[in-house]
Amino acid sequence: MAQSRKDARGRVLHKGEVQRSSDGRYLYTYTDPLGKRRYIYANDLLSLREKEKKLIKDQLDGLDRYAAGRASVNDMFDRYISTKYNLRDNTRSGYIYMYDRFVREDFGKHKLIDIKYSDVLQYYFYLLNERNLALTTLDSIHCILHPTFQLAVRDDIIRKNPTDGVMAEVKKKTGMHRNIRHALTVEQQRAFMDYMANHPVYVHWWPIFTILLGTGCRIGEALGLRWQDLDFEKGIITIDHALVYYKSQESGDCRLRVSKPKTEAGIRTIPMLDVVREAFQILQDEEIENGPNLQEIDGYSGFIFQNHFGEVPNPGAVNRAIKRISDSYNAEEILDAKKEGRDPILLPNFSCHHLRHTFATRLCEAESNLKVIQSVMGHKNIETTMDIYAEATDRKKKESFNVLADKLDNVF
Repeated sequence: MAQSRKDARGRVLHKGEVQRSSDGRYLYTYTDPLGKRRYIYANDLLSLREKEKKLIKDQLDGLDRYAAGRASVNDMFDRYISTKYNLRDNTRSGYIYMYDRFVREDFGKHKLIDIKYSDVLQYYFYLLNERNLALTTLDSIHCILHPTFQLAVRDDIIRKNPTDGVMAEVKKKTGMHRNIRHALTVEQQRAFMDYMANHPVYVHWWPIFTILLGTGCRIGEALGLRWQDLDFEKGIITIDHALVYYKSQESGDCRLRVSKPKTEAGIRTIPMLDVVREAFQILQDEEIENGPNLQEIDGYSGFIFQNHFGEVPNPGAVNRAIKRISDSYNAEEILDAKKEGRDPILLPNFSCHHLRHTFATRLCEAESNLKVIQSVMGHKNIETTMDIYAEATDRKKKESFNVLADKLDNVF
């Protein structure tokens, strides 16, 4: 039998109770509904146990409130997230961040049993129209709220899930392509890359953006690439992990962590284009001159990309670089176009994920086999591939008709 722990006066301590040797104070540790470790402190054991009793009563009151149907949506979400023991840290952090940012201080304060289908529908349209959320962001929120309400259904707190069918209704009324990330045109893509390649300050960004535009990798997948993931002889790139930058629930610090794909579709190989090979070779030469990236993240090392600190850059830094380069290009292009008496070719606001969409569009323009496109892109659902393919082919169709119109103008 395990020996019971005792305090300095020989009293047996209960589970979770500790007397600190440094100052003799007592503390009790427990886990809150979000899975975070919490502490209660007291100068003496009697006071500590009074606080423990109050904590247990508060927890039981919360359970009674839940069972009686007086719980809020916030109570339900906290209960739901506390049951997800197998979530990766970055996934849990993402769920809590999305909920706290968009739901907790507004919709989350309503009573669980009072929420109806129409309430959810109105709230979703409020997020779209008043807060200008993208449909993809709303879908992420829905993916949190739906299982939250479903847990209440299974616990017999409510009879039906009020979020059932809401997203289908929203998409029907707004259109499936609302807020879709549009690809750069060929002209814009060429302007962005040429400007960077010939700029004395921004030229060092050319390799990473060439790789993003030439592979269709998500930014986390690209930043997670190691030299051992490349096979120059066979000309392929293996994607089986990614780096994610998120706030730790334990420490509160933002850091990079290794994340495995959630589905088999995320594990794939990508053919290495010649221009992508050239970009990797430039990075190899830079590494020979400046030294390798020695950073280790969750047991992974040998990363290809590194900033001036010799560490993997975070995705935000890459997106900020896009902003700086685009703003600089647009400013110069407006002046050049005015001098030359032509319309400027301006770059829109875009991010790393737009570059992935741009690659997918170029791929769809060159390849008609949707399964091949889905495999290269690592799409879980063929519907995602079909949406991009439809947009790409629709633009090609318009271009073809414009060419045909010019030819017919010369005939009639």
